[in-house]
Amino acid sequence: GWALRRNPDSPLHRTAFRLALGLALVAVPAQILSGDISAKHVAEHQPMKLAAAESLFVTQTGAPLAVGGLPDEEAGELRYAIEIPSGLSFLAFADFDAEVAGLDQVDRSLWPPVAVVHVGFQIMVGCGFAMLGLVGLGGLAWLRGRKVPARAPWCDRRYLTLAMLATPLGLIAIEAGWVVTEVGRQPWVIQGYMKTADAVTPMPQLVVPFTVFTLLYVFLGVVVVVLLKNHVMVTLPGDGDPAGGRRESASGARS
Repeated sequence: GWALRRNPDSPLHRTAFRLALGLALVAVPAQILSGDISAKHVAEHQPMKLAAAESLFVTQTGAPLAVGGLPDEEAGELRYAIEIPSGLSFLAFADFDAEVAGLDQVDRSLWPPVAVVHVGFQIMVGCGFAMLGLVGLGGLAWLRGRKVPARAPWCDRRYLTLAMLATPLGLIAIEAGWVVTEVGRQPWVIQGYMKTADAVTPMPQLVVPFTVFTLLYVFLGVVVVVLLKNHVMVTLPGDGDPAGGRRESASGARS
């Protein structure tokens, strides 16, 4: 998106954008479907993780699906949420009247950190549906662009801006999903058999290698960003051919 905003006529970046959008039109809905299947598995095998993700404090039939909101663990309620009646029962068990286990099914000491899991889940789902909306708009614009080329998504600066701003959403969704997975299973390392506190052993000797590997990955990340930036900047002056940009730079240097 950024490269096309700077050079709208670049065939290279138009092709790259079409390829990325085409892939996203398949991958994003498939990922949401995969998430739905995973949620049904969680509802069956890790009901307290689902209860924490939805901040469902009380077992209910026809449980509502919560959108947003802030959980109050002391009061045992979810504040400021938009609730879709019976939505959670349907998504978890394909039955609007199904019973969904709440956090009241276990002792308070066995609850996962509800606020962390709930907010992480909302961020993950929000990013997923934001990407679905973005690629849906892009798909519609692509169809319109077949008749009127100027209406194609790669010709719309506003859409390119949205696509550029949405770049980190996939990574944010992955990290938020990881938080839901790992924090949501607490306090268990093996569900119902061993708690995390019983499985963890102190390993002070890992501090040095952990620090070294962290710094190494930060360094490699900076290198990747610099290389990608240089590659993009090389292609921008030319007509979309990476080699063309290099040839121009080389000829300029020789002169």
